[in-house]
Amino acid sequence: MSDAAQPSAAEVRAAAEAVKAALDRHLEAVERRSGEGDPAVYAAFNELAAAAEVYDELLYDAYDEVTPFEIPGDDSLPAYAGPEEPSALSVLIRRDYVVVEPQRLLSQAQRIADLDPDIDTGNDGQGGGAAAGESVHTALGVVFGEFEADEIASRHKEFGLEEGDSTLWVVADEEPPEPGEWLSAPFDQADPHMVVCRFDVSSVFDEELDEEELDEEDEDDLEVLEPGS
Repeated sequence: MSDAAQPSAAEVRAAAEAVKAALDRHLEAVERRSGEGDPAVYAAFNELAAAAEVYDELLYDAYDEVTPFEIPGDDSLPAYAGPEEPSALSVLIRRDYVVVEPQRLLSQAQRIADLDPDIDTGNDGQGGGAAAGESVHTALGVVFGEFEADEIASRHKEFGLEEGDSTLWVVADEEPPEPGEWLSAPFDQADPHMVVCRFDVSSVFDEELDEEELDEEDEDDLEVLEPGS
């Protein structure tokens, strides 16, 4: 970063003061909290984390120094605020994949098209034919149009895909939506306060478990010395 773009000492000082104020607000919210999952504590925590992150960035840009604080990622959900007995549910699923073997994907799409030459590949309404295996874009449409998402998840390697992170949210609602009501924007109404439960899958969790196992092994390998030895 050039000197002209570096934050001023006054900006860094102002960011530090903002952290101090956020600390006070967080402590006050904790002292007044009404119970587990108090939204005021949750909001104060996020404000403190945001202020600390700004200060950390400005401090580094101006002085090439860092703080001893680790800003946690906001991957938790706020306290549930939905009905005690939900009469309707929405299940929101996201699964990420990487196309690691394009040729395998193309071959699978072509195999599907060979079995059903009239399959729609999106090419001006024409049949699939040879077009199914000509591009990754077309092949993805053919494969995901032929198989259910759960089947692709269980057979992803057959389609040249590698799993990434995935999450499933079960969201409560007072009443079911009208047919077709949300189809134009299916994920815009996902209110975190209405999430009954969620299930996350990520390689990050596996790495954390591996680190914990290594730490336990290191502890087991430590030699216990008797006093005076």
